Amino acid sequence: MNFEWFVSMRYLRAKRKQTFISVISFISIAGVTLGVASLILVLAIMTGFHDGVRKQILGNVPHVLIQKHGGGIDDYKALEEKVRQSDDKIVSITPYVSNQAMLLSNQNVAAVNVKGLERGSKVFEMRMMTIADQSADDLIFTEERKLPGIVISLDSATTLGVAVGDSINVIPPMFTITPFGMMPKMKPFQVVGIFRQHSGFFDTYFAYIAMGEAQKLLDAENQISGLEIEATSYDQAKPVAAHLRESIEYPLVVRSWEDMFGSFLSALRLEKLGLFIVLGIIVLVAAFNIATTLIMVVMEKTRDIAVLRSMGATGKSIMRIFVLEGLIIGSVGTSLGTALGLLLAVNADAIIKWFENLLQIRIFDQAVYGMEHFPSKVLAGDVIVVAALAMAISLVATVYPAWHASRMDPAEALRYE
Repeated sequence: MNFEWFVSMRYLRAKRKQTFISVISFISIAGVTLGVASLILVLAIMTGFHDGVRKQILGNVPHVLIQKHGGGIDDYKALEEKVRQSDDKIVSITPYVSNQAMLLSNQNVAAVNVKGLERGSKVFEMRMMTIADQSADDLIFTEERKLPGIVISLDSATTLGVAVGDSINVIPPMFTITPFGMMPKMKPFQVVGIFRQHSGFFDTYFAYIAMGEAQKLLDAENQISGLEIEATSYDQAKPVAAHLRESIEYPLVVRSWEDMFGSFLSALRLEKLGLFIVLGIIVLVAAFNIATTLIMVVMEKTRDIAVLRSMGATGKSIMRIFVLEGLIIGSVGTSLGTALGLLLAVNADAIIKWFENLLQIRIFDQAVYGMEHFPSKVLAGDVIVVAALAMAISLVATVYPAWHASRMDPAEALRYE
């Protein structure tokens, strides 16, 4: 251990007459700890809320969507295989057929987007009311049913006045020629499932049927409307879409969910940035405490600095002593703050429930937010940025006191000793 480290450590340990400086050092460490912990915790909660709100708003909107401009996609099996092999971040690919339609029952009408999907789609795995609590997948794709099955939203069911097991008529925007003239095309379906998507803004207007039935109903034999692609996460949608555009040409169009609805969620990103800036000021205030501590140490150790200079210590060595002292305070505070922030962020849901039971109040209403748990998601990048910011601010706070100590004249410092 060189003498700069030794002296820095000694200055942090107080003697009997210097207890006040030690207390100030402790307060500086506590300030950095609380600032870093607050930043990590709030960023984790904001990230969790963003993901939760994004899932609630977008619902079953795909990460990436491939459509054909001006019509349906014919040879979709070859396209599906090409897309599957193009990027290893692609988790699943789902072909679909969709078009606007009207639902008619009991003289009530509801406008929906009828969507035909294949067996095994994640849509049919949603929790919903079904006939005899059977799987919606089995109910829709069984061949023994007299009427084909359809799954509608609770809003549509309420508008139509129907329940599970009732029949409704689906009227697509197409006509058939009869001896009596042009007649709108109509086909009866049985409601086999009713789903309720908490705050699902887009899913409210969808009705789901088997893709074979959709192709017949919408006159799209051997065609699909597009491919829905699921990536490893929502954040990977944009790079996956950019990669697919390199190999897929017009008239096929590739769009990520951000291209379709990005502006809808831009306010959430701005809110997270604003909170980061506001809470970053807490760390900045803690850095002023570090500067205050070092200034007081320099004033207290004037004689020691003069003795060290007279014994041959250079100005750089003196400066290094106080920079190291500030970095020790910043490092300890950042380490403790990171550990405390991660502990709180990981156990946020348990802590909220404990406070609810203790105070007998409802802090987080799951019914309002449509989330089963209090959202908190720690991102390694956020933690690294917070720790680096805290260390950088701590380092900057040491510059002036350390520079002032290095410029001290030994003769002036010892004149009145």
